[in-house]
Formats: sequence, structure tokens, C-alpha cells
Amino acid sequence: MKGNKTLMTVAMVSMALAANAAQIKVETGDVSLIMDGEPGGALNLCYFGEKLANTSEFAYAWHITQPDTQDEYGRQLYPAYGGRFFLNPALKLTHADGVMTTELVYRSHEQKAIDANRTETVVHLQDKIYDARVDLRFVAYNDEDVITQSVIFSHGEKGEVTVENIASSYITLKAHDYYLTHFHGTWAREMQLTEEKLTPGVKVVESKKGVRTAQSDNSAFLLSLDAPASEYSGDVYAGALAWTGNYKMQFEVDEAGLLHIVGGINPFASAISLSAGEELVTPEMVLTYSNNGRSEVTHNLHDWARRYNLAHGDEVRPVVLNSWEGAYFDFDEKVITDMIDDAAAFGVEMFVLDDGWFGNKFPRNGDNAGLGDWQVNKKKLPQGIGYLADYAVSKGMKFGIWIEPEMVNPDSELARRHPEWIVQSGKRDLLPMRNQHLLDLSNPEVQDFVFETFDNVLKMSPNISYVKWDANRHADNVGSTYLAADEQGRFWYDYICGLYNVYERIRAKYPDVLIQLCSSGGGRVDFGALKYHDEFWASDNTNALDRLKIQYSENIFFPAMATAAHVSTSPNHQTGMMLPLKFRFDVAMMGRLGMELQPKQLEGDERTFALNAIELYKELRPVIQLGDLYRIDSPYDEDGYCSDVYVSKDRREAVVFAFSTTYHNRTQSYDIKLHGLDPAKNYLLKEVNTPDGGSWYPGNGKVYSGEFLMKAGLSLPIGGAFTSMVLHLTEQ
Repeated sequence: MKGNKTLMTVAMVSMALAANAAQIKVETGDVSLIMDGEPGGALNLCYFGEKLANTSEFAYAWHITQPDTQDEYGRQLYPAYGGRFFLNPALKLTHADGVMTTELVYRSHEQKAIDANRTETVVHLQDKIYDARVDLRFVAYNDEDVITQSVIFSHGEKGEVTVENIASSYITLKAHDYYLTHFHGTWAREMQLTEEKLTPGVKVVESKKGVRTAQSDNSAFLLSLDAPASEYSGDVYAGALAWTGNYKMQFEVDEAGLLHIVGGINPFASAISLSAGEELVTPEMVLTYSNNGRSEVTHNLHDWARRYNLAHGDEVRPVVLNSWEGAYFDFDEKVITDMIDDAAAFGVEMFVLDDGWFGNKFPRNGDNAGLGDWQVNKKKLPQGIGYLADYAVSKGMKFGIWIEPEMVNPDSELARRHPEWIVQSGKRDLLPMRNQHLLDLSNPEVQDFVFETFDNVLKMSPNISYVKWDANRHADNVGSTYLAADEQGRFWYDYICGLYNVYERIRAKYPDVLIQLCSSGGGRVDFGALKYHDEFWASDNTNALDRLKIQYSENIFFPAMATAAHVSTSPNHQTGMMLPLKFRFDVAMMGRLGMELQPKQLEGDERTFALNAIELYKELRPVIQLGDLYRIDSPYDEDGYCSDVYVSKDRREAVVFAFSTTYHNRTQSYDIKLHGLDPAKNYLLKEVNTPDGGSWYPGNGKVYSGEFLMKAGLSLPIGGAFTSMVLHLTEQ
């Protein structure tokens, strides 16, 4: 009886507290994030999921904790280390007087409409004793069902406060089971998908590389409740940290069965001391939710990115020929003009001159010299970049160029002129990677240099309309000659802030230039950098079979229109694999189509096929780049089949890509049911991108209802290794 009486008392007290609490709603069209906080009390997360029509019941819903264990198993929205909180906290401070604990309480909040689609909510928290303030900033995107969260820390203490850990978000969920989808890899094998059931304890996904932080792991994740993630059913949450530097994502299942998701800047070697009045701003955590599986999560993020987090997200991307695999460093002016001639003949719309065009005293004839010396190599290109850009335009194309402005070779004029600009750890030896060092972007002078590099390259010709920005090493053994001895912990944070400052200045001056985000391939595939770019280079691995998995994973979060996907030669330069040209084109057409080869190598029937495929892509790309992506079967499945459907926003047109990646029984067909069509519409089906322009598929030229295609489906006659089909559906 005594225990029951205690429970009843706790319930009554909790109900009374909740009745006096302020309810804070962050809502989109279909998602609700509900908080409550009483002034002087903890801020709690009440709910995050499908939108609720009535939230008044939370006024008498009591919390699961008892007063003598307060917060240990609770749902604090942004818990700091202090009190009885024993899990991984969102915030860890050391106050000016040396006290290492912090207890945040709710103070107030305000909401305002940014525009018709966006609402900003700022919740103010403060330590119970110290003048240490945390502002939680949420932006709700109504139409896209995306919520972003970031944090601003400041204080008014006498002396410096050291921020040892500060997360962008802290979300608590409750279910029987949790299934985490995360991504790992390496150079040429980025973004490999893994799904695992979380067990009690902590799962950590992190990077401490400073640069190329998405190369081996990615901060984007999916979290499915009670069952593995399904495409079209079930509760699925998605998160992605908009940050290009070190990050740490923690997924902790506590002893009460709650899952705590903590994400933000990696605290490794990153303690930052702030004086009174200074602010520390975290990157945004991008969040979304669907009770209709991960496909809807993808639509939310793609729509949001195209509208708010991608340069020129409403414009189709051009077909590109990049010179790298066709010429590498071994070229002169004639080699490039010949490639431009051939590219124009194929209907390519953008020619990009890759690495090797610069350096005189230290000519860039390999990766061991010239980085940092951004003058045109007069021996290779005596008439300069302007001549090549004008030549491309005269052939009906646009012109782009490669740069790597954050890096420097030891053999360069820049390294000799400014050795203090190189990231270095005191008197320790510099550790080259790919024969190059990293410039210190925490230094404003280096930021100016990087901006001026971009600016001066663009000034070489008004006909440069595209820049491929590369970054081919990560940060190690770090230190800064610019930062004071007691500020070295700021390096990781200040480097990325310096990079973003340069991006901001570039976009202010060159809003119309297309910029590709490259970092040894997919080393910077994150929303933090992507918002300043038009596209990303998914991987240096152009082998189509490998690209199926890489692009599949990246396109869960990042739009197909931003995914640069190039057709390269066979055998492939990275893997040695030989694949049919049609298979290579079909894979590349699922993103922003390009070519990465010497066009002269395509002769006879292959040349004809490539010409027709490029023209076909131009017809299909509005659907592929601006439509909705529906995944049918995954390349990670073991049956050797995979397929995707791209559907226009008005549901009047669709493009189906289907692949057989291994040999199947000759009597076996690939049966698929489509998604995303209008069941009431009728669609003409046409097989396209065939070697001879025809089709022996029995369904070719037939009209099907959307209902039939989605419920009964199609049987596709592909079963040989590396065979594929592309179907174009148009409303009749």
C-alpha cells in the first residue's frame, strides 16, 4: 500500500506540474514535435511523430520518472551534464569558477513565421545557478515535413566558460525495438548501407578526420521503430547533420528501453573557451519523420534540399564531359580542344577541364607539385584558359574548371612563401597525404587567399560557368600558427566556419556559377556543404556496378539531380571491370549524367548508342532531376535485381530503371510493381535506351492503367549478368 500511495502522489504532482507548464509545438503539415516546460523546470520532449490534431491531453500526461531519480530515464529535450543525468549529455561545460556541472531549466520561448512555409521557434534555457544560456532554434518547413534544430550557447559569467561538448539535437524515442541504418566506406567505396538492431548500450558513428568526413562514415541516418525499415510502411525517422567537419552521432538504449539520439560536432580535441557575450553556434540537425516508410522520408528531404539546401535546385543540370579519366595530367592545348570538339559532337552541354592546368615554376604534371600556384601552365596551355573557355562556347557548350584551393604541395611557390599557412602541430614533422598539405582556414588571411583563388580563376574568362572544387586529404596532427596556444581546441570548428565563410563570399559574388562539391569523391556529401553547391561527385569510382550501391544510399538523403554520375570506359580504371555501355549509361542516367572518358574511344555502334542516350537523357531529365524517387528493389538485396522509378510531380510521366547484376535462370523474369503513379491515369509504356532503338519487350507500346502497374505490375525479361531496361511512361 505504501508503494501504491507513493506512485499516486508522484502522479498527482506530475499532473500538477504539467498543468502549469508551457506547451511548445513545432509542427509541419504532417509532423508534430511537442515539448513542455515550466519556468524553472526541465524542458521535456513529449512527442515526435505523426501530426496530432489535439495536443491538449499532454496537459495531464505525467512523466515516467520519480522525483528521487529525476531525469535519469526522463525525456529532457536538451540535457546537460549535471544533476542525476547519467547518459551521454547534449552539453558539457566547465564554468568560470571550475564547476563542471550544468542544470538547464526552461525560461521562455517565442515563435514567428519566417514566411508562408517556415516557422521559427526559439526556446530559451538557462542554468539554475549560473548565467549560462542555451537557445534551441527550430525551423519547421511545413510543405516538406522537415524540422531543423540548432543551438546557440552564450554566458555572462565573470571569466571564461569552456564548452567541452555541445550537440545540435537530442531526441528521445520509445519503442520495443530500434533499427538503425547508417553508412560506412572508404575511397571509391563510399556510403555502403548497413542496418542493425540496436541493443542496450551506445552505438557511435563519428568522424575525426576534419576534412573528407563523409568518406568513411556519414552523419546521415535512418531510425526505424519495431521492425527493419520498409520502403512504404512503418515509422521511420531520418536525421542528417549539416556539418562538413568532425561529427559524433550517438544512439543509446538505456535501461528503461528508451532510445536517446545525440548528434552534433565531435567534441574530440575541441574544447572551446568563451568570454562573456561570445556565442557558439552549432550546425543544424536536419530531421524528418514518416509513418509510411523511408520512401516518404526521401521525398521530404529531396523536396527540402531542392528548395532550401541546394544551389539552383529548381533548374535541370547539364550533361558534362570531364577531362580527368580521358586525359589525366597528360594533355596540351590540342588534346583539350579535340576533346571539346568530340564532346560537342556527342551533344554534351558542359566541358570541364580537370586537374593539371596550372603551375609554372612547379608545373602540375602530377599530384606532387603545383598546388597553391594558380597560374595557367604556359607550356601546356600557351593561349590560356580564356582561349579554351571561348573555344567551348564557340562549339555550343559551356566551360568548367577544376580547383583544389584548400591544399598546397610542398613543391610550390605558395608553400615557400607562406609556410605558416600550413596546418601544423608545433615542431612536429608535417605529414603529407597525396603529396600535399592542408591550408589553415581558421586563419582569415588563408580564407582571403582561398576566396581570391576562386575569384582570380573566374576572372580568367567570363565564359567559365562551372567549378569543380576538390579536397584530397583530411586533417591530422593538427595545429594552427594563427590561433593562440590556449585556443588550439578551436581549430576543428574554426576551420569549417572559415570554409563556410569563403563559400558565402563566393556565392554572394558568383550566384550563377555551377559548383561541384568534390572531396576525393564523396568525402563531403553532407547538407552543410551542399547548400553552397549545385551537385556532388558521388565517388571517384565510376564503375557502374559499384555506383548502383553508392548512388542508392546517397539518394536516400540527397537529390538525384545533385548526384554527378559519369559513364567511363571499359575496363573501368578503378576496378578493371568490364561492363556493357548500355548498363553504364543506364546507371549514370539515374543522376546528373556525364562522361568521364576520352570520347574518341567510342566508335561505331557504341558511338551511335552514346549519341542517342545523351539526347534521350535530355528528354527524361526533368522527371529524373525534379521528380520523386520511388525505390522498388535495392542493389543490397541478394537476388541480383534492383530498380527505381522516378515520377513527375504531376504524376503524368515516369521513368523506370531496372537492372540484373548477376546471372539468373534463363526462364526467370524480373517481376516488379511500380509506385508513385496515379491509379486513375493511363500510361503509354515505351522501352527506351536500347542499342538499336527498338524493343522486343511484349509490353512495349502498350497502354496500362496506373492501378495495374502498381498492383499487378510488370514482368521484365532481364536475367543476364549486367543487363538493364529503361521504361518511359507517359499519360495518355
